Amino acid sequence: MRYVLLISYDGTHFCGFQKQKRGERTVQGTLEAVGARIFSSPVHIAGSGRTDAGVHAAGQVCHLDGETTVPAEKLRECFNVLLPPDLKVLRSAAAPEGFDCTRCARRKTYVYSAYYAPCALPLLSRYSARLATKPDIGRMREAARLLEGEHDFRAFSSTGSSAKTSVRTLYSVNVQEMTQNGHTMYEIEVTGSGFLYNMVRILAGEIFAVGCGKTTQNLQKAFNGGERSLIAKTMPACGLTLASVDYGTDLFAPKE
Repeated sequence: MRYVLLISYDGTHFCGFQKQKRGERTVQGTLEAVGARIFSSPVHIAGSGRTDAGVHAAGQVCHLDGETTVPAEKLRECFNVLLPPDLKVLRSAAAPEGFDCTRCARRKTYVYSAYYAPCALPLLSRYSARLATKPDIGRMREAARLLEGEHDFRAFSSTGSSAKTSVRTLYSVNVQEMTQNGHTMYEIEVTGSGFLYNMVRILAGEIFAVGCGKTTQNLQKAFNGGERSLIAKTMPACGLTLASVDYGTDLFAPKE
């Protein structure tokens, strides 16, 4: 039987989602170790995406196959008793017929968070990056609008990407400014069909750079030529959170 899990984790002390050969602490490896105890046999945890080291998740979706007498919706409690504090299962359910958490995903939403301050702030730095220069919110939103739609995002990817094509569709790129603990914070929410390696962190870097005075002319040049050097630096992993994955249906709705 196939089960689907909705998980959340603080990525600070994980070496990314995907299990690695050298035995580093990963989200997948931790879930599989706990799953093997619950199902009394090895299990494979598949994720809707592979977050990098230090990246967080509020709503990552996984699936696994196994047999147990525990009701699907109760698997959450079984996992959470054994999981560490920085990784928890929020919901569990029986997966729909033919469901695959990777192939069936329609769109994903990421949020990149940053704050402006003259020095690092301990209460903000775990989940957001520090900006040394205060950006202009209007210019940031101008850059965000230019990034929306279907483009070749080759210039917005770090080396090492195994994607067959670099063309992606961004359905929305929204920028918000707010105040937390007396400091100005920024959130860039990006929803797209899929993302290249480090794409959101690079997008965020370019939006912040434009907000600090960089021209938007390089954006179109980057789309046309794919030159990484035209685009700003990759932002730190700590500011990125996988917010949600959309499958076009509520996977965890109560079964009638």
